[in-house]
Amino acid sequence: GAFTLRLLQTTTFQNTSLADMEGLGLLEDIELGCLDKHTWSIHFCQPWVRPALPHVDWDTIENLLKVYLQKFKHLINEGAMQRDIPYPFVVQCMAGCVLYPNRTSQAFAYVGYNGQDFLSFDTENVTWTLSQDTELSRYVQSFLQNYTALNELVEIIFNDTCADEMEVFLQYGRTALERQ
Repeated sequence: GAFTLRLLQTTTFQNTSLADMEGLGLLEDIELGCLDKHTWSIHFCQPWVRPALPHVDWDTIENLLKVYLQKFKHLINEGAMQRDIPYPFVVQCMAGCVLYPNRTSQAFAYVGYNGQDFLSFDTENVTWTLSQDTELSRYVQSFLQNYTALNELVEIIFNDTCADEMEVFLQYGRTALERQ
């Protein structure tokens, strides 16, 4: 059958200087790794996850993750201050891909705000779609749509890297998946 890889991020913005970030990586319902919210390092939850990729790949992933989280925190706070968004608030992100038996894949990305669907990323058209039509969601959609570097990175990661990495995880984690 099909297999789904999900990356989950929940960030609670308490005020302009304090944001609690949590992250989790799942292959189906198997926890692959989680984010240390103090160091933003990856903690591996299965013994086969770390050896699935070369050490240098994990270093690159962790460095990219730290850059992303820092920029994410800064951009959200900047936008919240410009738009007078009251603190505290929560931003949730889910991204990943589904790998089908015929080796095709479908990527996805969703953003939530205070527990409500907010935006989704259409990987085929490389566009952000509103889940709710508010002034804030239109502002964020416009910002993200014009953030070309992010959109190009998302497209590459979701349409190429996600499915390739998942195939490796499926090889290494076959026993754990069969126990499900």
